[in-house]
Amino acid sequence: MKILVCISKTPDTTAKIAFIEGNTKFDESGVQWIINPYDEWYALVRAIELKEKDPSTIIHLVTVGGVEAEPIIRKALALGGDEAIRIDSNSNDSFTVANEIAQVAKEGAYDLIFTGKETIDYNSACIGSMLSALLDLPFVSLADHFDVTGNTATIKREIESGEETCEATLPMIVSCQKGMAEQRIPNMRGIMAARTKPLKVLTPAASTATTSIQIFDLPPTKSGVKLIDPENMDELVRLLKEEAKVI
Repeated sequence: MKILVCISKTPDTTAKIAFIEGNTKFDESGVQWIINPYDEWYALVRAIELKEKDPSTIIHLVTVGGVEAEPIIRKALALGGDEAIRIDSNSNDSFTVANEIAQVAKEGAYDLIFTGKETIDYNSACIGSMLSALLDLPFVSLADHFDVTGNTATIKREIESGEETCEATLPMIVSCQKGMAEQRIPNMRGIMAARTKPLKVLTPAASTATTSIQIFDLPPTKSGVKLIDPENMDELVRLLKEEAKVI
């Protein structure tokens, strides 16, 4: 089986977020980048688990980004990817990213494409469904369980008040969420091997962006905590009524 895992770089969850150029651009200075957790912990690790069951499985990684994405690609290779592809393009437009990945998928003839359910920066959750449309392949989103027997995949996901079980014939696309696999840490052997694994850099295809960012807004600053003397219940009631407006 041949698996393509889509990965992307996102700011570390502890990074201080700021914007520049009139709040139209994310300020990347001093930001620590990580593999998007849904891509790493669930999509990539589940692909690795499938390879452990069937050593003939091949795992390719693909990301759309500049040279600054290569450290996170090498980490993904250290975890267990066999080779990686970086499409040399920086775009925040989901369609552009999906179209670039689709070109790679068409040429690679993959049996299975894994994505994370969303990225933790833009939270668009669009790539899997867009790939499905561009490649004309079945797509199951928000999966927390995946098994394959022969050419038939069994996928489970939570739905309101229950669990849904789907079956599909490969090739297909699956977006992965919590429950699909358990987080792993690269070992020294994997880190050393990652240095020599192939990392291809491709020129981006011609794509027309369908969206553009007009402005970013930070959420309002949280107000401080007010401490009320436990003997002053009248003041507490007044604050809950007039300021918090919860009673």
